[in-house]
Amino acid sequence: MNGTAVKNQLIFDFASGILGPAKSLFASTYLHLNSNASRIGSVFENVLGENLMDNENILPKSLKYTDCMNNENSKPISNLKDPVTTFFGDLNNLKWKQVYKGFKEYAAPINDKDELKLIKMDPGVSVPIHSHGGKEYILVLEGSFCDEYGEYSKGDIQINDQKIKHTPIASNNSGCVCLSITEKDVIFFGRYGSFLNLFTFIKSFFKQK
Repeated sequence: MNGTAVKNQLIFDFASGILGPAKSLFASTYLHLNSNASRIGSVFENVLGENLMDNENILPKSLKYTDCMNNENSKPISNLKDPVTTFFGDLNNLKWKQVYKGFKEYAAPINDKDELKLIKMDPGVSVPIHSHGGKEYILVLEGSFCDEYGEYSKGDIQINDQKIKHTPIASNNSGCVCLSITEKDVIFFGRYGSFLNLFTFIKSFFKQK
């Protein structure tokens, strides 16, 4: 599941403007951190733009060049904040919720069917082996983590479906901070799987609708 095609599909959907708020923030942050993904996004935007201009049923709006200029557009790109900082503010000032020792999360105040979270894992901390009822999207913002399928550093994403079982482990040196989307609840396996699944089930009743 975590292949080039599924990552490119995310970028294409973002360029098409069809993603919801959570995945739009996720994708825009991915493009901001990953130069290769950004280049692919630019290609998709150019192709989609050309297709739009070829559509005879859509007439271009008459604009003067001054209509396309404002103070924000004139700012150097190097001074622009990344999407995560723009949305959340300074991550060090967030009220992180400790789920268990060494693992914290912060739920994004965003109205969407997809659950968007920031995850912070201390060095060497792991998540019990699990899968998901739907897709899981993980983007590394700081540090790195590894699992059965590879190692992921800043700017890398992992997209998993219900067929994937994995045990993420944060780097022993730096830990990691990730942006995460889960379409449905986590499904745990292993020795404590039944207990953790029960906890997740009970927790779902207290989620804000």
